[in-house]
Amino acid sequence: MTDSDASIAERLRRDLGRMTPNEKRAAQRLLADFPMAGLDSAARFGEAAGVSAPTVLRMIAKLGFPSYGAFQDELKAELAARRATPLTKGLQRYADDPLAGFAAASVDNLRATAANVPRDEFAAVAALLSDPRRPVHLLGGRFTDPIADYMAVHLRVLRPDVRRVTGQPVAWLDQLLDVRKRAVVVLFDIRRYSSDLADFAERAAARGASVVLVTDQWLSPISKVARHVLPAHVAAPSVWDSGAGLMLITEALLAAVATARGAEGRARLEALETIRREGD
Repeated sequence: MTDSDASIAERLRRDLGRMTPNEKRAAQRLLADFPMAGLDSAARFGEAAGVSAPTVLRMIAKLGFPSYGAFQDELKAELAARRATPLTKGLQRYADDPLAGFAAASVDNLRATAANVPRDEFAAVAALLSDPRRPVHLLGGRFTDPIADYMAVHLRVLRPDVRRVTGQPVAWLDQLLDVRKRAVVVLFDIRRYSSDLADFAERAAARGASVVLVTDQWLSPISKVARHVLPAHVAAPSVWDSGAGLMLITEALLAAVATARGAEGRARLEALETIRREGD
């Protein structure tokens, strides 16, 4: 997988570990105000990050850009992609075999997702979800909420204290009462990003919860308050984005939790099978 498959936001998160402290400050400044911070001049960007312009240029060179202009061109392209709607995306037609064409695009998304999810982030999220002392709350957007539901149904079998945040956004605030300091809040948000989800994320983070964001390669604004971010590639030859990459992350996390829960998870599975047999 080449860097051309990874968004700038993905590269920033993936490559933080090989940056110098000052380069990391520049990268974190960009992530905190993505992508707008990078659309300023290198001097102004550096000033806002508390580093020099040459430091900014070294940081973008580590991301694979030959010049600041090339970096800004890619930022503008990603900004346009973040703002894409079903009307502006258009349709790509496959005259011979539409199913095969869409399948190929989905496979590309799966490969790009697997290549660009930071492994330390994935491991940290799996550890949080495996800890029965940490209540888990799950919520998604208009098209991603069913994935939150899918994850909740499976997690509930493996561990206790798994809750779905449900209802209209006004009802989410009531459910914040149960979001406490040790809670894990898992949110699914892809373009067109939900302002209601962003508000919930900010409130949950303010209550001390660990916010986990599963998002697209351009990163939902929720990434600014999320403790852990797992990006999936979602672009598809359709007016809608693909959920294949999101499901890959979800199912991989569920598999990791099942392994981590070990005997305790197996005991819950056995108890559930007993309950089902008693109901037959």
